Amino acid sequence: MTKVFGIEEIRAATASMDLTSEMEAGFVAYSDGKVVVPPVGELLFEEPPGDTHIKYGYIRDDRVFVIKIASGFYGNAALGLPSSSGLMLVFSQKTGFLESVLLDEGYLTNVRTALAGRIAARYLAPKEVKAIGVFGTGTMARMQVTYLSTETDCQNIVAWGRSDDSLRRYCDDMAALGYHVTTTRDPREVAEACNLIIMTTPSTKPLLMASQLQPGTHITAMGSDTPEKQELDSLILARADIVVADSLEQCLSRGEIFHAVRAGHIAAAQVRELGGLIRAGTRVRTSQDQITVADLTGVAVQDIQIAKAVCERLSS
Repeated sequence: MTKVFGIEEIRAATASMDLTSEMEAGFVAYSDGKVVVPPVGELLFEEPPGDTHIKYGYIRDDRVFVIKIASGFYGNAALGLPSSSGLMLVFSQKTGFLESVLLDEGYLTNVRTALAGRIAARYLAPKEVKAIGVFGTGTMARMQVTYLSTETDCQNIVAWGRSDDSLRRYCDDMAALGYHVTTTRDPREVAEACNLIIMTTPSTKPLLMASQLQPGTHITAMGSDTPEKQELDSLILARADIVVADSLEQCLSRGEIFHAVRAGHIAAAQVRELGGLIRAGTRVRTSQDQITVADLTGVAVQDIQIAKAVCERLSS
C-alpha cells in the first residue's frame, strides 16, 4: 500500500536529521556516473510569472527511483501564499510500484538546496567570512544563511531586495535569529562589504557585475535554474579562479555557467563538479584572494537522497 506523508510529518522528521552526508554522497555518486538523471522537464508561465520543474532519476543498484514536481510562482506573496509548492513520488526499482508520496509543498526542495549551499561553502568559501551578502528576501534567502551556521560563525548580513517592505520583513526575521542585518537596494554595497555572497532571486537580468567584486569573494548562485534566468554578469565567471557546477551537463543548458559559456567567456573544460570536490575532501582555494563561484541548478540526485532518507525515517 502506498504511504502518504503530509508536510507536518515531514517537517517533524527533518527537524532532527542532518542530511549533509546523504547530500554529499549523492553528489559524489552523480559525478562518478552512478546516477541516471534525464533532462529537466519544465513548464514556464508568463502571467502570472512562474515555473514548474519535473526532476527525476535513480541511483544504479539502489532500491527506489524518485520523481519530484516543484513549482515557483513569484506573485504568490501578493496573495498571501508561499511562492513554492510541490511533492515527491518514491517508486520501487524492483516493481515500479509507487511506495510513498511526500506532500512536502516544496519544503524538501528548499532543504536540499540549502544543504547544497552549505556544502559549496564548505569547500569554496574563504576561511574568514567578514559578512554574508544575500540577494533576495524569500525563503531561500533565509534558509541559505541559517544552514551556513555549520561553516561560519559570521552573523553579519548585507541583504539586497527589490522592495523596502520585503527587506524590512527579512531584516526583522533574521534579527530575531540573532543576525545583524544591513539592507540595501544597491548591489555594489553588497559586493564591497561581503566576501561570501548568495544569489537567490529569479532575475532574468544580471544583478551583480564583475567590476564590483572584491578579491577573495565566494558566490553561491542558485536562483538561475532555467535558461531565461541570470543573476550574475557572465564576466564574473571569466574573472573567477574556480567555477563549480552541481551538474556540468545541466549547467550547460541553464544557470550562470550556461550564459558564460554561450557568451564565450569560459569553456566547459574550466568547470569542476561539486561531487569531485567532495570526493577530494579538501578546500579548493590555494589563496584567500581567489574568487570562486558555485552554480547550483538543482540536480535530481538531491531529491533522490532526501526523499529516501525522509521516507526511511517516517517508516521506521
